[in-house]
Amino acid sequence: MENFFAIANHRLTIVEADAEYTKPFTTDRVMLGPGQTINILVTADQTIGKYSMAMGPYMSAQNVPFQNISAIAYFQYVGAVPNSLSLPARLPSFNDNLAVKTVMDGLRGLNTSDVPKEIDTNLFLTIGLNVNKCRSKTPQQNCQGLNNGTMSASMNNISFIKPTVSVLEAYYKGIEGYFTDNFPGAPFRFYDFVNGAPNNAPNDTSSMNGTRVKVLEYGTRVQLILQDTGTVTTENHPIHLHGYSFYVVGYGAGNYNPQTASLNLVDPPYMNTIGVPVGGWAAIRFVADNPGKTLVTKHHFK
Repeated sequence: MENFFAIANHRLTIVEADAEYTKPFTTDRVMLGPGQTINILVTADQTIGKYSMAMGPYMSAQNVPFQNISAIAYFQYVGAVPNSLSLPARLPSFNDNLAVKTVMDGLRGLNTSDVPKEIDTNLFLTIGLNVNKCRSKTPQQNCQGLNNGTMSASMNNISFIKPTVSVLEAYYKGIEGYFTDNFPGAPFRFYDFVNGAPNNAPNDTSSMNGTRVKVLEYGTRVQLILQDTGTVTTENHPIHLHGYSFYVVGYGAGNYNPQTASLNLVDPPYMNTIGVPVGGWAAIRFVADNPGKTLVTKHHFK
């Protein structure tokens, strides 16, 4: 689960995200998703005393039960009375999307000379929960009919099935039947992903099972658009690329529109996990220069 963090009466200056330096950015709180790291600097310039450090949940999905409990530690100055009362840290509301956006808007990369300005491959991935069409023992089979309303996380309406043989082993040894190279570079159907679901979504957006891959040539400059969907509910989706960090060149609300989206190709942050915003999108760029199998992982710890 994603969590907010704050220290009472103290400002936090972010200087590093996911082991990459950032331009200093000062804020009152930060939000960390699964797999993310942030280094912050804090100046102890307040009255000698005891201050709460608090961590509390960020839950963006609607009508989903969760454990709304904060964790408390203390930021205590030398000379403070050990049993003195602590000043409480102010955390955002558990569903404060603006607090998350404010931090992301402020992050800027420090070493960004190799940001891909041109791209060779543009991929568009929708992310969300869908009704799963089947649970087939054959990963490549597209099954028909609903399976009692079973829900599955999916990307472009494909729900991943872990093969019994390594994808790389199957690829290099030419073993057939364990994966296919037809992962779609765009969703099967475009519609109002954020506001059109679930009531006005096309009736063919149920997810299918499969072990599908997208093959990229070494050195390909890739742009990946990650789009949240509201098939069940919109929510923040932490996304991680195994084996890669990437530049977060764009981030916004609603449906991604290439005509109106504002991209930062000057000083975007370089990260390895990005929280795709609630009812929104994120654009990332990277160069495919780490040969092997790369998983695009959606962390869904709810």
